[in-house]
Amino acid sequence: MTVGGHRTERVAEEIRHEVGMMLAGELKDPRLAVPLTVTEVRVAPGMRVVRVFIQLDGDAEERADAMEGLKGASKFIRHELVERLQLRRAPEVLFLIDESEEYGQRIDNLLRKVSHPEKS
Repeated sequence: MTVGGHRTERVAEEIRHEVGMMLAGELKDPRLAVPLTVTEVRVAPGMRVVRVFIQLDGDAEERADAMEGLKGASKFIRHELVERLQLRRAPEVLFLIDESEEYGQRIDNLLRKVSHPEKS
């Protein structure tokens, strides 16, 4: 891996940490009162776009409200990332719901059904 690749990995980890801190209590939006966890951060080449994967608990309406809250807070988060990490360029911050845990549970359930079929 190139030196630039290691840098993007380090920056992604720092962004994950900082966004997690902001979501833990610095943002005062009531829509973000649901339990949120930053699971992964992916930085695009050139560090122009940052994709932040969020695991949300709650029903569909709470998740939709939380995503609207994150969308509204993205400019503030973008500004704070530039200040805290001393980045030259402010990356666009995109929030995405991480559904990998639900997907993994679904696959586990399907595998259990296949390996232990009900006896008729």
